[in-house]
Amino acid sequence: METNRVIRPSAIVPEHAARQLMAWVAVHDVTHGGVWAHDIGYFKRFSGPFNGAGGMRGSSVLLGTIHVTWDKYDVTIFRVSLTDEGVQAGMTVEGVCNELLLHAGLTLATCPRADLAPAPAPDPFKRPAYVES
Repeated sequence: METNRVIRPSAIVPEHAARQLMAWVAVHDVTHGGVWAHDIGYFKRFSGPFNGAGGMRGSSVLLGTIHVTWDKYDVTIFRVSLTDEGVQAGMTVEGVCNELLLHAGLTLATCPRADLAPAPAPDPFKRPAYVES
């Protein structure tokens, strides 16, 4: 079972869909009875809402993390990680992404993908690195 995947090419959540996701996650946050937490660099899926003293995690466990970056208003998904508890709960990389993305009318498979620039050609005038023999 795959528990950590780098998404290549990275999946892009366009601005309008990203705004929909942020609004949805805010309502379904772990501190408001939901199972999602978010910050600048991630969306995290928990087993249940935070039920500990003072709004702490309590019995809720982390199941998976969708690692993201923000480019102006678009969100780029570049890696997804599942915990052992997430795998035991039957989660998959696609499943945790789709559970979130469906609220913006997307899936991991239907997200636009980042344009990958080709690697630059080597400089023919640059001296090769010294290699000991």
